[in-house]
Amino acid sequence: MRKNLILLDLIFYVGLPLLFWNGLRDVIGDYYAMLASSVPAIIYSLYRFYEVKKINITGLYIITTLVIGTLIDVLAGSALQMLWNNVFYNAAIGTFIFTTILIKRPMALYFGLDFAELQGHDRTFCKHLFNHKKIFIIFQLVTLSFALRSGVFAVIKSWLIIEYGVEAFDKGILVRQVIGWLFTGMTMFGFFYIAKVIKDHPEIIKGVEKELYGKEEGLRKES
Repeated sequence: MRKNLILLDLIFYVGLPLLFWNGLRDVIGDYYAMLASSVPAIIYSLYRFYEVKKINITGLYIITTLVIGTLIDVLAGSALQMLWNNVFYNAAIGTFIFTTILIKRPMALYFGLDFAELQGHDRTFCKHLFNHKKIFIIFQLVTLSFALRSGVFAVIKSWLIIEYGVEAFDKGILVRQVIGWLFTGMTMFGFFYIAKVIKDHPEIIKGVEKELYGKEEGLRKES
């Protein structure tokens, strides 16, 4: 299954965009070729979202960033401006994600809650569990990797644009995918490590159960 996802990622995020870019730029121009090359990735992302069949924080984040990113591309007006807009957009996303760390509402925690709920776990229980100090700090670090990913994208894209101009587009596709896989690996490691911490420390689960049970008892007495 994982191999199939990697193959599909390569086709829709790398292969088809490069094919559209190189095949259409001489026909319809750089700007419209860039727009056309983004279509396969957008359709594929929407399909992946549809497969989940549930609107949650993760889904809303994916749709929102996809819509805003598409609007930014369409309104750019030129190929070079589109490239720079993507740099600014990546910087903005990185800043937003980093802000969730500062206010102690890390995005990774909410992604984790969505995933746990899809697996059939109680969201309220998982929320208390994930906010345990030992687990929460890992979610903060995973969120930091999200922010760094966007920041690295912005820096590298800026350098490519300065060095190659519009030709930075196809180079950026390859670099983006490689860096994306690198940070995805870091993210997966973080989530696996969270699962390991929970498994190795059953007292954390017992503590959360006691905390929730106590609150439920208190509510019953008040009523």
